[in-house]
Amino acid sequence: MTGPQRRSQLIGVGRGLFALRGLDGTTIEEIAAAAGVSKPVIYEHFGSKEGLYTRVVECEFRILLTAINDALSDDALPDDARPRVLVERAALALLSYIEDRTDGFRILMRDAPPTQPEGAFATLLSHVTARVEHILADEFARRGFTPADGAMYAQMLVGMVAMTGQWWQESRTPDKREVAAHLVNLAWNGLTGLQKDPELRNED
Repeated sequence: MTGPQRRSQLIGVGRGLFALRGLDGTTIEEIAAAAGVSKPVIYEHFGSKEGLYTRVVECEFRILLTAINDALSDDALPDDARPRVLVERAALALLSYIEDRTDGFRILMRDAPPTQPEGAFATLLSHVTARVEHILADEFARRGFTPADGAMYAQMLVGMVAMTGQWWQESRTPDKREVAAHLVNLAWNGLTGLQKDPELRNED
């Protein structure tokens, strides 16, 4: 293998083992055996088990953050539909990531790497909350809320989606689109205005 190919292989092997056993529960010997290499090869590429773990977390962090940022980056929507559809897309982006990269999500929810002592998922949620706050600023202002109110509601929206994603990681039912529709139903209509059979407006 070339150097980049070997690094990619080791990241993939590490991702699977770290998701299964966590950082402390995984040994460098297990990673080397699963990859079919000697321990010095891992040290050569990553310096340590912790170095490999940090690289795995950084990769997953970037993939999920990019997916959510892309979901929140459509200016072609009409103004009246844009806020709700973007919330739908962000919820679907998170659920799709959980569905497609379950190992990665388990790792983001687990041990904090040295570069993100507060936790990778918490760091990611802070980034997303700032985006949501900015995107929904006009909607909040139109409804008479102050910027401080908007910041608080952005935290609530992102927290609701994140907690639901953690629950759905294990249950996987109902379908992610149905889950996203109910999330937005609660976020947009509130308990007093819930629709019995909500549907997503974004059908892309």
